[in-house]
Formats: sequence, structure tokens, C-alpha cells
Amino acid sequence: MSDNKFDLYDFDKTVYPVDSETVFLFYCLIHRPYLIILAPWLLLNLALFFLGFGDQFKGRCFSFLRFTDGEKMAEKFWNNQQKRIYPIFEPENRGSRPIVVCSASPEFFLRPICEKYGVHTLIATKMDPKTGRIDGFNCKDKQKPLRLAQALPDAEFINVYSDSLKNDIHIFELGQRCFHAVKGTLTEMSIEEIRRKVNK
Repeated sequence: MSDNKFDLYDFDKTVYPVDSETVFLFYCLIHRPYLIILAPWLLLNLALFFLGFGDQFKGRCFSFLRFTDGEKMAEKFWNNQQKRIYPIFEPENRGSRPIVVCSASPEFFLRPICEKYGVHTLIATKMDPKTGRIDGFNCKDKQKPLRLAQALPDAEFINVYSDSLKNDIHIFELGQRCFHAVKGTLTEMSIEEIRRKVNK
């Protein structure tokens, strides 16, 4: 097997059913009740981020990390949530090629679950787990192929998996085969089909 051949996965809604970083935020509020005083501020910034007002609001959503141990909370979160990972991501169902995960969720947050699942390379939003501050850009849309090229300049992606045809067309373009993931079920699509759907 060539050392530069990989399968590439998005994470949220592809191998985990919902937006994991949002679930993590609420998990921390529930398990660290003293953080509830920050809830109005956090929820306001969460709403502004999802409404598309800018990536700086994502960092503000995670400002609660100043008051808790983000890395330990991420470990506990995935110990609790691992059971929700879709079977398509189980090692016995993935084939033999090494895996790359490319996600907009914070790198420190995804690291525990990616290590458990034997992911070769994790590329995600660089966030300080002590402050919530984002280093660089949110790892989404056109940022994904840029980050992949920086981390793995000679990589060849065989299978690419994502739930979002529109948001992840840029990584679908990198793959030899493309798989649309919907609630843990995979449908193979050609890149031409994906382009047509995105450009409707």
C-alpha cells in the first residue's frame, strides 16, 4: 500500500449524528453548573455564529474554557458519546487505508475520539483549549483543502465522505470516489452529480 493514499472523512453529521461542538458546549454547562452564569453570553454568540456573522463568534462560544479544563472535559465527553458514532466509522468497516479527518470542530476536542478510532491525521480548527481563542481560520469550506495541502502535501485521497455536498464540495473534488453520508448511510456519487446538485 502506498504511504500517501488515504480515505478522508468529515466528522460532524458524517460519522457523528449532530454538530458535536455544540453538544459539547451544553455538556460542559450541564456538568459544570457554575458556568451557567455565562450561558446568555455563550448562547448569543452561538446564535450569531450559526447566523453567519463571522468566525470570531465561534471563539467567543468557547470562552467558557477559561474556567474549566477543556481537554479533560473533551475526554469525558467522548467517553460518554462514543456510542453515538455511526458504524461506518468503526475500523472494521473502513477498509485498510489510513484515515484523515478534516473538520470545523476544534482540534483539541476531536483528538480523543480520533485517537480511539485510529485516525492517522486530524485536521481541524486550531483552538486554544485554555481560552477558546481560534488560531487562524475556522476549518470549513475552502479552508479544508488548504489545510489538507499544508499538512499532507503529497496525499492522494481515494474515498471522501461527508454529509454536506455544498459545504464539502472542495474536499469531494480531491477524491477518486465520493460518498454522501446521511444518518450513517453512504451513497456513492460522482463528482459531476455533486456539482450539479450544488449548482442548482
